[in-house]
Amino acid sequence: MSVHHTVIDSPIGPLTAVGEGEALLGLYFDGHLRTPRLDRGPRVTTGFDEVRRQLGEYFAGTRRTFDLVLAPRGSAFEKSVWALLTSIPYGETRTYGQLAAELGDPGAAQAVGNANGWNPISIIVPCHRVVGSRGSLTGYAGGLQRKRFLLELEEPPAEEDGRLF
Repeated sequence: MSVHHTVIDSPIGPLTAVGEGEALLGLYFDGHLRTPRLDRGPRVTTGFDEVRRQLGEYFAGTRRTFDLVLAPRGSAFEKSVWALLTSIPYGETRTYGQLAAELGDPGAAQAVGNANGWNPISIIVPCHRVVGSRGSLTGYAGGLQRKRFLLELEEPPAEEDGRLF
């Protein structure tokens, strides 16, 4: 199968999905700061049904994990960072330093940040869950407004302190 792409509407703007066979190679925003380094091939109007369905469920608040075949293209280090991103639970965040430590090199926070910035599969490989050392919203290839939206979408509902009203 050859590489092909489609555009999927979302609450945070159009998303370009790039695939090859059953595998998703990329998912990125219009105006993405670091457009993934891959050929997106011709635009198609069919296919990507499972990607559309799962993204729709995610944005509706009914899906917390994705079950898709992913085939991001990058260096071995980038792939190790992206794999680690998929282990960050829904509704939680990690810092670049925490991820570097998990990879066994606490001094690699900047390298982790760079790999995070080149993540070709936004949302599904949740690079939006990575924050600065003090919890600040830093860098997001889709823009900080989208990052804030995604983090707020995943935020647990406020506790009602047992109140009925």
